[in-house]
Amino acid sequence: MSSSAARKVDTQRRPAASERRVLIPTDVALPPSFAALRVLEMKELGGETMGTSWSVKLAVPASVDVAALASGIEDVLTRIVGEMSPWEAGSHLSRFNSAPAGTAHRLPPGFFKVLSAALHWAKTSNGAFDPTVGAAVGVWGFGPGGRRTDVPGKAEVEAARADRGWRSVTLDRPNRTAVQPGGVALDLCAIAKGYAVDEVARFLRAQGVGNMLVEIGGELRGEGLKPDGAPWWIEFERPRATLPGASALPETLLALTGRSVATSGDERRYFDRGGRRYAHTIDPRTGAPVTHDLVSVTVIAETCMTADAAATALTVLGPDLGPAFAERHGIAARFVRHDGAALFEQMSPAMRAMLD
Repeated sequence: MSSSAARKVDTQRRPAASERRVLIPTDVALPPSFAALRVLEMKELGGETMGTSWSVKLAVPASVDVAALASGIEDVLTRIVGEMSPWEAGSHLSRFNSAPAGTAHRLPPGFFKVLSAALHWAKTSNGAFDPTVGAAVGVWGFGPGGRRTDVPGKAEVEAARADRGWRSVTLDRPNRTAVQPGGVALDLCAIAKGYAVDEVARFLRAQGVGNMLVEIGGELRGEGLKPDGAPWWIEFERPRATLPGASALPETLLALTGRSVATSGDERRYFDRGGRRYAHTIDPRTGAPVTHDLVSVTVIAETCMTADAAATALTVLGPDLGPAFAERHGIAARFVRHDGAALFEQMSPAMRAMLD
């Protein structure tokens, strides 16, 4: 048996449902004094955005105007939707997608930052992550055109496949412009939500808030601590836990302080046809939903934008190439597979190092 095969067997296991585990980042910074935390009060804000919900928990002085903070958060989210939503006909992204071939478009700073990061992940993952997958997303009924009642035919999928792909999009960084090569449909949904989490956190920091938990559609970022000095504890999702014959994953808690976490999986957006589940994660190389038995990937990273993109890339790479990619790039990731009868999990070395 090769050393790589031995490592795979050693790190992939069927966990017991009764287990409870704690993940703590190795470089969590503690405040100089806990006394300042005890005078703070917990506040909660929330609303709707990007077809899902957002929520923020804050530890702030009683005098803080939380209504003004909520209004500011809404402004941040409205800006991002106006820049990068494929569901908004007037968004900068939609205008780019419908533009003639060869036209150059000056992009807002946020849009340009996210597209630049998306193209970086496309290059790093050799196309497993691809922001030009918009046409394929639409063909499978996961885009603005609405859900399908049938499975698209091979010719339809092939026509929508991102065969020109990410390499066809040219950026002019000094002028913050992108060139539409013709027929390319950008879709940044696999990275923009994480960026939005980061931007909400950045806005709150600018308002003097240092202790927060920001969440948009299951993607989270935690900073600082609660008034009692505890970190922001979050629990990993347990996919497919209720299926007959499937072992529930153990309770896994993460101290989310100075870190972000994102999960990609087939639990929320999918459709079933002919006894098969078609999840919303599209493999850009085939133009179709992923077909392997990997049902969930969770990534912990410095920024939520990074966690969001990495989780998608690892999901597309699958249960064999994904863990190898995560180890090679030092990504803290948990992979969950379902073989039809049981759940199995595998943690990358960077995530295992956080186990308390």
